[in-house]
Amino acid sequence: MRVATFNILHGRSLTDNQVSVEGLARAVRSLDADVLALQEVDRNQPRSHGADLTTVAAEAMGAVDHRFVAALSGSPGATWVAATGAEQPDAAAYGIALLSRHPVTAWEIVRLPELRAPVPMRFHGSRRPTLIRDEPRVAMAAQVESPAGPITIANTHLSFIRWWNRRQLRHLVRSLAPARRPLVLMGDLNMGPGLATSVTGMRALALRPTFPADEPREQIDHVLADGAVRAQAFEVRRLPLSDHRALIVDLALGSAC
Repeated sequence: MRVATFNILHGRSLTDNQVSVEGLARAVRSLDADVLALQEVDRNQPRSHGADLTTVAAEAMGAVDHRFVAALSGSPGATWVAATGAEQPDAAAYGIALLSRHPVTAWEIVRLPELRAPVPMRFHGSRRPTLIRDEPRVAMAAQVESPAGPITIANTHLSFIRWWNRRQLRHLVRSLAPARRPLVLMGDLNMGPGLATSVTGMRALALRPTFPADEPREQIDHVLADGAVRAQAFEVRRLPLSDHRALIVDLALGSAC
């Protein structure tokens, strides 16, 4: 079974700063993933032509089940507010998505701890710290009925604030403790593999830089595992959109392990 995680930057190309819905569909088709975790996903946003990018991706990969979970409701620069899960299906939103070619028998949504106050961050080349406000974060998990047996697959996009994303990841791990194993956690964790594995207690199935897309220097996108699952092969692939590269892993599970 092939899984992939990709922060799509709402489908935007860094070449011309434009969003091509068909370009996103072509990119998703090229991944040929059985289960796909997407981050920075728009729904009904003007900057992405009002498209539901989750539905675009689902149609492109032939997903039989998919779900979008909003982290933010409204439009960027105007009315961003934390999503609650009570938004209308046609409301403008931004968040994460999980898509599967195999049936999903159960879904779980986890709202992660929110940093409500601005925090100082020091950027390269700046003498003084800048006050930064983070956005709400969310995670989701699916019980997938794969041909080799059931597997739990989770997706998230954590804060870029280094000390806070550890707390979010610990919260997510506790929330996933009752989930059926094997468990695969994918997403943009905004931390390196050493920290990701130490916080989760899970194994990294792929070790290779994923960011920035043009000349990757660090791995912040991950596929982690707990239980009877292993990587047969993996690949980091640059696509014609986003500032991240996609991380693709071919899994063996069950008796194949």
